[in-house]
Amino acid sequence: MKIERTKNAARNIIFGVLLKAYQIIVPFLMRTAMIYFMGVEYLGLSSLFASILQVLNLAELGVGSAMVYSMYKPIAEDDTSIICALLKLYRTYYTAIGAVIAVIGTVLTPFIPYLIKSNLPSSLNVYVLYLLNLMATVLSYWLFSYKNALFQAHQRLDVTSKITLITVTFQYALQLAVIIIIKDYYIYVIAALLTQVSTNIITAIAATKMYGNYQPQGQLDTRTVKEINHRIRDLFTSKIGGVVVNSVDTIVISTFLGLTVLAVYQNYFYLITAVTGILSTVFFAVTAGIGNSIITETKEKNFDDLNKFTFIIAWVAGVCTCCFLCLFQPFMRLWVGSELLLEFPVVICFCIYFYVVEINQLLNTFKDAAGIWHEDRFRPLVTAIVNLGMNLIMVQFWGIYGVIFSTALSMLSVGMPWLLHNIFTVLFDKDYLVPYLKKLLFYVFAVFVAAILSYWLCSVMQLPDILLIIVRLVICCIIPNIIFLLAYHRMHEFKASMRLINKMTKEKIRFLKKFES
Repeated sequence: MKIERTKNAARNIIFGVLLKAYQIIVPFLMRTAMIYFMGVEYLGLSSLFASILQVLNLAELGVGSAMVYSMYKPIAEDDTSIICALLKLYRTYYTAIGAVIAVIGTVLTPFIPYLIKSNLPSSLNVYVLYLLNLMATVLSYWLFSYKNALFQAHQRLDVTSKITLITVTFQYALQLAVIIIIKDYYIYVIAALLTQVSTNIITAIAATKMYGNYQPQGQLDTRTVKEINHRIRDLFTSKIGGVVVNSVDTIVISTFLGLTVLAVYQNYFYLITAVTGILSTVFFAVTAGIGNSIITETKEKNFDDLNKFTFIIAWVAGVCTCCFLCLFQPFMRLWVGSELLLEFPVVICFCIYFYVVEINQLLNTFKDAAGIWHEDRFRPLVTAIVNLGMNLIMVQFWGIYGVIFSTALSMLSVGMPWLLHNIFTVLFDKDYLVPYLKKLLFYVFAVFVAAILSYWLCSVMQLPDILLIIVRLVICCIIPNIIFLLAYHRMHEFKASMRLINKMTKEKIRFLKKFES
């Protein structure tokens, strides 16, 4: 079966972006309410727990990615028996993973207070809160999580987006009421636990209804199981690298600088993750399609796709970078006040970090879709070690600057060059690498010019913050796009991307008309 990649990608992007936008706007309102009704320390505590549990999720070992990748070929060949056997194996692994996380998480409980330097609200029992968060994580593995792989492998993430939209609405409504009326942080955490349970159950019901012919039964041959286990083993170091990059910054800030500094950092980082989250939805929506294309299309066609996606992401991420540079400070003053403002050099560090992350995320999407995990197994671990070492050193001298800059620097100096080498050695020809790098550097130069010009125009205006934000947003939407259009309009990637966007737009319009009817 050849997946309808453009149609499914368009559908996934529509509902994925809607869900992500919803998950940005409503939590933003809740963060604001928590700052004014409960206190900034609670934000720091929530971020710390999330990072600790992300570390515990290392036990997942990349099983999900390995299993979804293993389904691409049997789905393309309509091999139902193999898919059923894969589901059974997936269920077995996730049951064991949940048990491992429960045991390790419980053993770590006595050490949790040592990760909090100061500012812990006196009314809270950190052990109870941690165990509630741990329970939510464990249940996410035990309650039918393996069925979610069917939606991912069939490129039907729009279904899970709809389900999540319903369940998180319940969570947000309850949590917002807790923050404003009850002011009980324990109930706030329990609401998230209940949401996780309901999401898993409803997703399992939907998977059974849509893919009733796939049941967890049957056995895989020994060779296939060994291949899957090899992929999982190779993905383990990738998981370590991702966790260190995404979680250690938070833990280091909490340990060395305190919950208040962590909360201020997270206010800025929240906006970064909001935008990266929307773009991640796009990456996630097209991953299965890329995987299917790698199996069914030529190497030249797939390299052309890489160039198109790189061009699109470089353009979109470039505009977003200019917006962050010009809008961060006035928006923060308006949102949380001048007392919770970081200095402008931190904003520059965040902008560099954001752009590097987006390009890196695109490359990782192709790596995961192609299953290049064995060749890439040491890169994430080495990058993580470099990042952790620079984090621990730089936080001593530069504080928050050192934490942010060390993350971007570790990706630029170690992670991305190594990843590019792996992709262009395994998936593409080495001869393609130099032309690709030249284009990438050209995109970076264009973003640099656009950012400098946009910031210069924005800095000459002295207006009240609300009006200043509006004017700067208009500038950042016009100037970078004009510069990119002038710089890129003759490129093959520009024309190819316009055709792709036009095709996906038609699919979206066709789908929306069908949805309305």
